[in-house]
Amino acid sequence: MPKHAIPGYARLNRTHKLSAAGVAAAGAAALVFAVVPGSAGAEQGHDKAGAQNVKPVAFSAVDDAAKAQQDSITKQADASAQQAEKDAADAKKKAADEAKAKEEADAKAKAEQERKDQEAASRSADRAAAPAPKTHSNDLDGWIRESLDVMQKHGIPGSYDGLYRNIMRESTGNPQAVNGYDSNAQQGTPSKGLLQVIDPTFQAYHVEGTSWDIFDPVANIVAACNYAAATYGSMDNVNSAY
Repeated sequence: MPKHAIPGYARLNRTHKLSAAGVAAAGAAALVFAVVPGSAGAEQGHDKAGAQNVKPVAFSAVDDAAKAQQDSITKQADASAQQAEKDAADAKKKAADEAKAKEEADAKAKAEQERKDQEAASRSADRAAAPAPKTHSNDLDGWIRESLDVMQKHGIPGSYDGLYRNIMRESTGNPQAVNGYDSNAQQGTPSKGLLQVIDPTFQAYHVEGTSWDIFDPVANIVAACNYAAATYGSMDNVNSAY
């Protein structure tokens, strides 16, 4: 075994060696508390009380660095918490706005649907209240009754009996009848239809809403009655050729 640099060190037992190591460590730690150069204690060696004037320089710097780091961490944590609170508030407000917008849209759609339903119900009620359109048979009775409906709308006087009587005398109920031998025929304008109307008279006294075909039963009757009303007061007053 090589000899130790310290004379007699080899002869120390384990307890003695540990004690020596502790003294060495204590000496190293004592170096941390150094005298600050230029201070009064450095020049005089002792303060007024006779104690050596020293400052724990290294420990103070470590404490300041740790405190600064802790302050930075605290500030970052506070900023993160504030941002999280702001994000939560924004998300809550956005959700509330979306819910309100959806509620308004639903209410508007419901109101629109109710309006459409009311209109549909009103139309249904109008159709139910409106009388069913009259239907007329395609024969002399039906032609006379339909003609009387048209005449009533236009204020043209006449009765079923007055129309029937004159129709039977003029054409015996034949809507295609044409008189080819009377004075009108001799002048080139023969009488035509159920009430034997000439073309100029039919055109002059035609009633709106009816056919322009002189052989149409209803158009022929209504035009003839319109002419009779203007000339005789009513078809009921006609008892012969007119």
